Amino acid sequence: MKNETPTGGPRRDDLKLSAQLCFALYSTLLGVNKVYRKALKPLDLTYPQYLVMLVLWERDDVNVSDICAQLYLETTTLTPLLKRLEARGLLQRQRYAGDERQVRVTLTEAGKALRAQAEPIPMCVAQALGCSLDEIVTLRDQLKGLRANLFNAD
Repeated sequence: MKNETPTGGPRRDDLKLSAQLCFALYSTLLGVNKVYRKALKPLDLTYPQYLVMLVLWERDDVNVSDICAQLYLETTTLTPLLKRLEARGLLQRQRYAGDERQVRVTLTEAGKALRAQAEPIPMCVAQALGCSLDEIVTLRDQLKGLRANLFNAD
C-alpha cells in the first residue's frame, strides 16, 4: 500500500504536522476567525453570535433546539450566547405555553436592523480568501460533504 512502509507500518511522514489534515483545517480556521473578528467588530458580535444571528435572519421565531441542530451546538453552549444577545436587545427568548421545556427565539427590531449592517461581511470574507465565487462555492460544498461523512462515521 502507498501509505505503509514495507513492514506494513505507517510512513515516517504520516506524523509530521504538515501532513495532518486536522492541522490544515485548524490553522485555516484560525485565519478565517481572524477575518471574521475584524469584520464583526463594528457590529459588536462574536463569530458564534454572528452564526446565531444568521440562523435568525434566515428564519425568525425558531426553537432553541432547531438553532442547536443547525449550528451543531449543545444547548449548554448556545444558551449563554442567546442570553448575551438578549441582553443587547437583539432577540427575545420565550417559553412555549404548552411545553415549558421548549424555548422559542425571535428577533427584536434592533436584531432585524442589524442585518443591514452585516450584509457586507460575506464579501469581506470572500476578498480575504482570494478565491473566485465559484471556488468558494466548490470549497463550501466539499466541506459540507466532509462534515456529513465525519458526523456519520462510527
